[in-house]
Amino acid sequence: MPLRAHDLEQIRSLPLFADASDETFGQLTASAFLQRFRAGATLLTEGDPVDFLYILLDGIVELSGTWNDKETTLAVLRPVSTFILAAVILDADALMGAETLEASTILMLPGEALRRAARTDPLFAMAVAQELSGCYRGLVRTIKNQKLRGGAERLANYLLSQQAHQGGRETFTLPHEKRVLAALLGMTPENLSRAFANLSDYGVVVNGPSVTLGRPGLIRRLAKPSPLIDNHMPLDGTVVGKAERELWPSAQLMRARG
Repeated sequence: MPLRAHDLEQIRSLPLFADASDETFGQLTASAFLQRFRAGATLLTEGDPVDFLYILLDGIVELSGTWNDKETTLAVLRPVSTFILAAVILDADALMGAETLEASTILMLPGEALRRAARTDPLFAMAVAQELSGCYRGLVRTIKNQKLRGGAERLANYLLSQQAHQGGRETFTLPHEKRVLAALLGMTPENLSRAFANLSDYGVVVNGPSVTLGRPGLIRRLAKPSPLIDNHMPLDGTVVGKAERELWPSAQLMRARG
């Protein structure tokens, strides 16, 4: 699908491309294209060579990993998200698989064009470095969360983050099915069910995908959220890059220190 003027405006507004020169942006998008994928389409398989940077503009994409007969969800992406950037910069094989969970529109930028732009445009190279830094710090947060907390604490912090993302309402909707949520939290589905049962004593009421935090102060005392692990940045529909999103908890920490 060829790029339209509206598509170019949307892409240009993304933090990754906002500071690139007009020449760089033109070169990057000259050979780029939009593609519409059906739900359940495989975009990448682990070990595949990565020829394109993917930018999810519409839909949902699941990133996954496998080993022997095991498979796990590593991330679930919603618009607007880039993925496989590190593999593109290194010109390396994919460490993750990618599949659409619903019909999705994805911008595909040729890897060689992106690497060439990073070598010649310092501002674009800085934007790439910031995006990768945001990804890295997000991964550190995930590892700390899974290694330092028990299942109930992980789930409690996840629920607090979803409440913040969805406007702070007492009742909100889980964005993932329980199988995916368990994988994202590093738990089995059985352990996730037990964690939800334990949280009922803290005022958590679950009705299908709907969750109510009836005693938010109590669950917050259990969760002990930390800006050095958690990111409870509210989402207001504004497109932010991974770097900007990563800076939000640091700003909250600085504000708390006065």
